[in-house]
Amino acid sequence: MGWARAVLALVAVVAAGALLLSGGSRADPRTPSGLPSEPPPFLGTAVVGSGGLTAAIDAYGDVVDLRVPGPAGESLIGLSAAEQAAGTVPADTGIVPWVRVGKGAWRPLWSAASVAQSYRPRSNVLVITARFGKSHVRIVYGAGDSLLVCLTQSSRSMRVDFHADAPAATQRLRCNDRAAQRTIGAAAHADRRWLAQARPLAADAPAWARQMYERSLLVLHALTDRRVGAVAAGARDSWAYVWPRDAATAALAFDAAGYRTGARRIVHFLLGLDLKSAARFYGNGEPVPGRGPQGDAAGWVGAAARRVGLPAPPRLPWRNLPDYQEGESGDYLANAIAASADGTKLPLYGGKSSRRLVRRLGDPSSGRDSAAAWAVEPFRLRPLFPTARESMLRLARRGGRFGITPSEDWKGGRDPWSAPTAWTAWSLAALAREDAGSRQASEGRRLALRLLDDLRRSATPAGALPERVDYRTGLPTSTTPLAWSHAFAILALRELWPPPTG
Repeated sequence: MGWARAVLALVAVVAAGALLLSGGSRADPRTPSGLPSEPPPFLGTAVVGSGGLTAAIDAYGDVVDLRVPGPAGESLIGLSAAEQAAGTVPADTGIVPWVRVGKGAWRPLWSAASVAQSYRPRSNVLVITARFGKSHVRIVYGAGDSLLVCLTQSSRSMRVDFHADAPAATQRLRCNDRAAQRTIGAAAHADRRWLAQARPLAADAPAWARQMYERSLLVLHALTDRRVGAVAAGARDSWAYVWPRDAATAALAFDAAGYRTGARRIVHFLLGLDLKSAARFYGNGEPVPGRGPQGDAAGWVGAAARRVGLPAPPRLPWRNLPDYQEGESGDYLANAIAASADGTKLPLYGGKSSRRLVRRLGDPSSGRDSAAAWAVEPFRLRPLFPTARESMLRLARRGGRFGITPSEDWKGGRDPWSAPTAWTAWSLAALAREDAGSRQASEGRRLALRLLDDLRRSATPAGALPERVDYRTGLPTSTTPLAWSHAFAILALRELWPPPTG
């Protein structure tokens, strides 16, 4: 299939011509095969930005999502989540770097011998390094308010070119000039200055905990519109919306980390939403059609509002609505807890004599639900603490190397999900602090730490937490990074290593 190359930046002058590729056509596309130890091409694994223009980059340096004016803004790249899931992404999607060694053929980075992805320290400036035999290429991405910029460095024998199938995205990319250098330097400096304002973890927190804490803060920084406080769940089609519970958790995390102004901005945005109209919202506050309201929205917004000293929204109906698992409607434990239902009645979710909290009211066979953790944090339903602890311990003990699934009766396969893993760690750590010195506290803290170890294993080499990972390999299988997961990671880390007061 011949392509006319849209040249965006060059390390050396590249002769015009056509690129011949195997792997399908527009009529019958197939996602190209990636490297054995990496996710497939065109699944974003890192986010670049600081609340303005926002880009998602895959493991091979391809720009697979680009949004302005903020992370919940309009995408300039027409890559659908459905194509990603079906494995039918054409090889000319988005903005793809190509390299040529000597007089050899032009090749994408997913044909390299190896690739590596990392961030410049304490910033959202992303570095991709690919090796082709003895040659290598390095691409550095950073974001300004309205432009994505890049710098390329390579072995002398190599040339670098970019192909783009999205003209609007092409106009937002600038590479290899002094302006790009200045923008990348300014972006890294601004990120470090912002990060320096965070409340630190306790001095005895291990290095890995501080790294996870800082990366999680930077992910939220990238996915939060700094103008209006709209928090996108992820930089990806179908995820670049505002879910009230996800955004409210981000507000709780920002407040815990010392960013009270940013937390209040998020809550002000949430308080302006019509929570009765939809499950998701655009960055301008309008409801996204296609999914009706979910039963936990008002509860989560209320928890965040109370934390930052703003009035909570009115309580809304929670029965016979979908829950965080976003399936069919029902009377679910998660919605009941978020609605702060009567804690003396909630044990009926497990049966009269059961010491567990199951997902569906009156159906003990529905299995323990990880949302039992919400009864501890952030909703503090003390009558449920013993039952919630038992449910969390059981789910944590049966988890795998990369975390836990949302519930025992989960129908979505064996792949673990990072948000339930992180929120369970948060609540187990909170109970351990309250019961300090007891046998239960010791086991709870130990399991909370083990769950954070699971999160570390599921994170990408650059530190991003995927929504879920393959239970065998730990490779991302969904949106990466996910704001909700990073927000819970911040809260769990602060619970385990709070700095001294006073």
